This record gives sequence, structure tokens and C-alpha cells, in this order.
Amino acid sequence: MSKKIDNLKNNLADALELPKEIVLDLPKITMIGNIQLYIENHKGIVEYSKERIRINSKIGIIRIIGKKMIIKNIVSEEVVITGEIINIEFM
Repeated sequence: MSKKIDNLKNNLADALELPKEIVLDLPKITMIGNIQLYIENHKGIVEYSKERIRINSKIGIIRIIGKKMIIKNIVSEEVVITGEIINIEFM
């Protein structure tokens, strides 16, 4: 049933030209080079160290691997990570 609802929401977003990340509650990830990462629509921090950050989202865990990473800003819907970002994985 959830898959049908997601398909309906996806079609509605296309028809009305609405942002899918909002309609489908998906994370929006914006990266500036390999030094800064914005993740909008997250569900919380699971793990945090200078080499690995794991963030929960509707689609699962987003794992960021890097060096000297810090969480520069975090609010209920957005997190900003800075440092040397090496890899981003969806788990």
C-alpha cells in the first residue's frame, strides 16, 4: 500500500511541478566541492565522529566518510557538514 501511495505522490508532484523531496519526504543533499554538505529533511544523527557521520532519513541511513568533519549547523530539518568529504553512501 505504501508503494502505491508513494507512486501517487510522485505523479502528483510531477503534475503540479512540486518539489519531490517535500512531497515524498525525501532527503535533499547538496554538496559544495568535497568540503561542505547540506542535508535537508533528515530524521536525526545516528553516529558522529571526525571520520564518519551517519544520518537517518526516510530512505535509510546516509553514511558520510571523510576527514576532519564537523557538524557546522544542525536544526530540525537541516544539517550542514564541513571537512574533507571522501564518500557518501546510502544504506
